[in-house]
Amino acid sequence: MIKKGIGIVLISLLAFNLTACGNTGSTSEPAPTQAETPKAQDEKKDQAEEQKGPQDFTTAVKTVVDELAKSSNGEKVDFALVEKTYIEKIKPAVEARDTEFNEQVSVQLDGALTAGKEGSLDTQIVKQVFDKLLQKVAFLSVRHELNEVGEHWDDKEKVKAEIEEAKQFYDPILKSTLEKRDTAYETQLVSAVEGAFSAMESATEVLDFQLAKQVVDKTMMKGFYLAAGASPNGYAYKIEKAVKEDPEHAGIAQAEGWAFYQSLHPYISKHASEEAEFINSQFDLTNDAAKIKADEINQAFIRGVAKVALDEYAESFESWGKDKSVITALEGALFIQMMEIDLKRVLGEEPTAQVIEKAGLLLEAVKSGDKEQAETLFKDVKNVLDQLSVLGK
Repeated sequence: MIKKGIGIVLISLLAFNLTACGNTGSTSEPAPTQAETPKAQDEKKDQAEEQKGPQDFTTAVKTVVDELAKSSNGEKVDFALVEKTYIEKIKPAVEARDTEFNEQVSVQLDGALTAGKEGSLDTQIVKQVFDKLLQKVAFLSVRHELNEVGEHWDDKEKVKAEIEEAKQFYDPILKSTLEKRDTAYETQLVSAVEGAFSAMESATEVLDFQLAKQVVDKTMMKGFYLAAGASPNGYAYKIEKAVKEDPEHAGIAQAEGWAFYQSLHPYISKHASEEAEFINSQFDLTNDAAKIKADEINQAFIRGVAKVALDEYAESFESWGKDKSVITALEGALFIQMMEIDLKRVLGEEPTAQVIEKAGLLLEAVKSGDKEQAETLFKDVKNVLDQLSVLGK
C-alpha cells in the first residue's frame, strides 16, 4: 500500500501549482581479478571520489572553464593547465558518472580537449563544450548523491551528508543556469529546487524524499530544456538569429545548444528516439548552423517530452497501489510543466492552465488511491499529450 506522510511534499508542489517546480569512456583501471570484481572496482572509484569531495571537483571545473574563457578576450589559453586539471581533478568524477549512468561524457570531453590543443576546434567552442558538459556531470552527480540517500535511508547521518553533497554540486555549477532561465522566462526554477531540498531534509518517510527528489531532478531538466530548445530564448532560436546577424558566433551558440541538450538526450531517447536523434543531429557541430530550424527543434522537444510524460503515466497505472505509482504520476505532471512556456504558445493560456491543473488533480487521485477518478482525469490529460506527441508531423 502507499505509505502515508507524503503531505509536506505534495502541499509544497500544489503551492507552486506545479509551475515552480555500457561505459565507453577511457579508464586506467586494471582488469578485475577474482579478488576484485567490477562492483568492487566501482566502489573503490566512488570512495576515491568521495575522499576528494564535491568542492575539489567544482573548484577544478571553475579553473578549467575560467582558463578556456580567456579565448573570448583574445587571450592565450594555457592548455597544459586545462589538461592537467581535467585529468587529475575532474576526469575521475566524469568516468564514475559515465560508468554509473552509461554515459560517454569523458569521450566527448577528451575529444574536445584534443581538438582544442591541436587547433582544429575553436577554443571558444571548446569552452562551451566543457562548461555545459561539466554541468551535465554535476547534474548526474546530484542524481548519484540522491540515489545514495534512497539506498541508505535508515542511516540518518549518511542521508544528511549525501543531501548536503548533492547541494554542493548544485549550488556552484547548476544554480546559475537556472537563475538565467528564471530571468529569461520569468519562471521559479531556483525556488522549486530550494523548496525541494528543504522538503528532503525534513522528510520522515522515504516516499516524501523520493517525491522531492523528482522535483529537483525534473526542475533541473526543465532548465536544460529552456536553455536548449524552448521558444523564444533557447539556443535553437539564438543560432538562427546569429546566422543572420552574427555568423562568426553561430558556431559558438550551436556548441552551447548541443552541450546543454546532452543532459536531456539519454532520457528523451529512451522514450522518443526519433525526436531525440533529430534534435541531436540538428545541434551537432558537423551540421551547418545555417540549416538549423529552431521551430522544428522546438516541436521535436515538445513531441519528445509529451511521449516521456505518457510513458510515466502508463507506468503509474501499471504500478497502482505502490509508491512507484505516486512517483511516476508526479513525474508525468512535472514533464507537462516542463513544456509550460511552449504550451502557452501552442495550446493557449487557458488550455495550458487546465492541463497542468488536471495533472495536479491526477497526482492527488493517485496519492489517495482513487483509481476511477485518476482514470477519468487521465483521459483528458492523455488527449492533450497525444495531440502534442504528433505536433508538426
